[in-house]
Amino acid sequence: MRNPASGFLAALLVLAFGPAPALAQDAAPPPAEDEVLTGTVTDDSDWQDLGIAIASFATNADVATPANANGTAALGHEISRIVFNNLRNNGLFRPVGPDALPRPTYAQITNPAWATWRGRNAEMLVQGYVRANSDGRLTVGCYLYDVVLQDELVRDGWVVEPADWRRAAHRCADLVYSRLSGESPFFDSRIAYIAETGPKDNRVKRLAIMDSDGANHRFITNGQSTALTPRYSPDYSRIAYLSYSDGNPRIYVYDLGTGRQTLVTQSANPTFAPRWSPDGRYILYSMAVAGNTDIYRVPSTGGTPQRLTNSPSIEVGGSYSPDGRYIVYESDQSGSQQCYIMDADGSNQRRISFFGGRCATPEWSPRGDQIAFTHIAGNFRIAVMDTSGRNMRHLTDAWHDEGPTWAPNGRIIQFFRTERNSGETAIWQVDLTGRNERRLNTPVGASDPAWGPILP
Repeated sequence: MRNPASGFLAALLVLAFGPAPALAQDAAPPPAEDEVLTGTVTDDSDWQDLGIAIASFATNADVATPANANGTAALGHEISRIVFNNLRNNGLFRPVGPDALPRPTYAQITNPAWATWRGRNAEMLVQGYVRANSDGRLTVGCYLYDVVLQDELVRDGWVVEPADWRRAAHRCADLVYSRLSGESPFFDSRIAYIAETGPKDNRVKRLAIMDSDGANHRFITNGQSTALTPRYSPDYSRIAYLSYSDGNPRIYVYDLGTGRQTLVTQSANPTFAPRWSPDGRYILYSMAVAGNTDIYRVPSTGGTPQRLTNSPSIEVGGSYSPDGRYIVYESDQSGSQQCYIMDADGSNQRRISFFGGRCATPEWSPRGDQIAFTHIAGNFRIAVMDTSGRNMRHLTDAWHDEGPTWAPNGRIIQFFRTERNSGETAIWQVDLTGRNERRLNTPVGASDPAWGPILP
């Protein structure tokens, strides 16, 4: 299987200054530190008032391309729509998209019509171009302007294979997001999940992957064996997941570049929730032996498992802190399902959840400052708390939400929601304010999402 990322970064180029879009060898100088707009991830009121216009990307010549049968002009419009949707759906901005705006000419990409954009109360302007190259590839340029100051803030460009044009759009959105927020980006990333079909009492569960916005969907396994709880490796090259074949649980690692699967560990005992260590050397998982469930660690290439917990209670899950020093997990040693933290070697176990109800499926934020989890108190809701268990906040309020997974920058959380009457499952996401919630489109039912890091 070809590595889907290989063609995209083969010719990453930086756009040059000039009267018309062109490519150069040297990057534009970075912005001064005091020019970078910053904010917090929990207070977005100021950002929602920022007027950002995202215009249709222009083209120098409207020609046919494998990326869009209608030509590069239509492709440019689709690219700008993706940039618009990325920025709109993250909850930080309230942009105006290309369908409601005039289309710039190719020459205006580096020489904006300032009066036009001021007349539309735009404070920031995103525009760009797409150009068909003689070798069949595409050049996509992205520019961010401050309309009030009539100044270019940042630009970048990429030479891509036609099949990778959506990645260029996500990269543009990442560029704008990072420049305006001062935060790490997350749009150019992928999600693994479990695709579900069939009746509730006989579900077929397959491993599937897709882009962060739900596009470029594909199934990885064929459904002959049940697949559960996928997780991307830190370097994005592999996915660890749990597979049940003939009732026997096995942890596999699927190589995204080659399509090969490697068996990491297998047992006749019930096994749960494989999770990578931040350095990719180990995989955590839970296993029940003689009715007692503990957390184990095994080398990601296979080997002898090491038990990290050893008590008569049930310990499940396990999510490493970003620095690899700690593990958050769930246990019922207090008499009910609660969240605990221990050192990476299994020592110094201590409970952190004392807010009532039950605490399940904890996941450590990539930022290291918060833990997302499923709060069970009547309904199942997605909540966050700091790493000491304080400042708990609910982000959702539905009947059955569970299984949170963080965006690479720690700003968005995805989870899966089960409908009360039908039992159908779907992937949803919510930002840290709890006010911006939306469903991701998948071709079939979906559960167990796992958000990977930014693509290399």
